[in-house]
Amino acid sequence: METEIANNTESTIETIKKEIRNQTTVPYFGMGIFRNTTTKEGEQIPFDSDSMILMMNNGRAMSPRLMYEYPRAAMHLEQRRGVDYIQQMMNWIYTKPFDPTPLHKKILDMQPRYIIDTNRDGKLQELLSYEPHTVIIGKSRILDNDYRYEIFEWDLENRKYFQVEESALDDAQKILFKPMGSPLPEPSFVISDADYVDWLTEAMGGFAVPSVLKTYRKTRKYLFLGTYFDRDTDRMVANELTLDLEGGYFIKDEPLSKREQKFVDKHNLQHIEMSLEAFTEAFA
Repeated sequence: METEIANNTESTIETIKKEIRNQTTVPYFGMGIFRNTTTKEGEQIPFDSDSMILMMNNGRAMSPRLMYEYPRAAMHLEQRRGVDYIQQMMNWIYTKPFDPTPLHKKILDMQPRYIIDTNRDGKLQELLSYEPHTVIIGKSRILDNDYRYEIFEWDLENRKYFQVEESALDDAQKILFKPMGSPLPEPSFVISDADYVDWLTEAMGGFAVPSVLKTYRKTRKYLFLGTYFDRDTDRMVANELTLDLEGGYFIKDEPLSKREQKFVDKHNLQHIEMSLEAFTEAFA
């Protein structure tokens, strides 16, 4: 029986690799990909809600109410110290030097045209800096319009980003969507409860995803890597980003909670019960 399960898993992984190469499955990165990743100074990069809160609060736990989910904790810090403080904190966390994860490299080796990265670091942008690409940076609480993103094209010759219109996505060779922000080209992050409420409200109105991607994403599958669906915020974000999906794959080496199982069933996802480390190793 174990041999049969292993063979089925191996076959599924080969299918995923083919689907990424032929652009029918979209990689979707979450915080969990950083579980075993440290900065050059030896600090753990946040890999889940608790570790994010500890990093934001100088290694100290917060009250149980705030520890429930990091956007709530970020909102508390924002109310006490201001929006600029929490934005600068995110930039401080995510500009520390660290090596890319093996999973970053292996996914990019598959040459996907479209990647969703809900993390707030700039590592994928750094890895893509040797080829033309377009990046979509998520925004929140913008006063002058309803749209919750900005689009930038990478100038390979001058090695810098410049802002472009949405039509640039039509012919983009590679598209990286960073819905929760990035340090690059300018630090901007969706992190607090207020940020998420604003982003999700506009997302439900159709203003958080470029129209080109709304068309492109129809009938795609998604490969969820390092994602957590046991909290409302992550589920709601994933739901908005993957509307019209055909199905996909959820990598997690533990039994699913009731909330996770409901999300998996609703979105027709296949749960592959293995660790990200084992999945990465099998993904050669």
